[in-house]
Amino acid sequence: MGFLDALLGGRGKRVKGAAPDRLFAMTTAQVTLDTGLGLQHKSSAGIVFQPLETADFDGIVKETEELLRAGAEDTGTAVETSADEYGYRWLIFRDPDFEDLVVALNTISTQLQESGYGDRLLAAVFPFEDKGQTVYFLYNFKRGAYYPFIPAPGDQARDSERELRLKAQVGAELPFEEDITRWFPLWEIPL
Repeated sequence: MGFLDALLGGRGKRVKGAAPDRLFAMTTAQVTLDTGLGLQHKSSAGIVFQPLETADFDGIVKETEELLRAGAEDTGTAVETSADEYGYRWLIFRDPDFEDLVVALNTISTQLQESGYGDRLLAAVFPFEDKGQTVYFLYNFKRGAYYPFIPAPGDQARDSERELRLKAQVGAELPFEEDITRWFPLWEIPL
């Protein structure tokens, strides 16, 4: 196995990569999550990326944020920013209209991808609530796939059994990550 094969996940395997239709699949899945499973979206969503300390990168992010803030008059989508302890930057969107949230995430991800910074995108995060428990659906931009993440009580514990059950329940609605070893947790999600 060569260096590029190891980097890209094995001989003949290529990373799927982001695709807007994959991100938008969440809009139809949300109906199933709500009506079929009783999961209510929390009127928020976020995107996390690794920033670069360059004027070009900062300009693209600021320009896109300004575009989204200007559009907030029409959509009502509020935009917040946050940084985590690992140096990743979060753009957090709040809006009761789920489709507006997906459009906002797509806007920022498309701007970064078209500007050559798609490799800086980590994940889009959609939080849902089920009987007081938060259930996250994460979209991994590098893999072009979704997976559930459900924190459990305890120190960095997760409910893996329920995550697998959710995949079985909505797997036909979303492009799921088939390799569950790539279902990486995101702790301290600011949503």
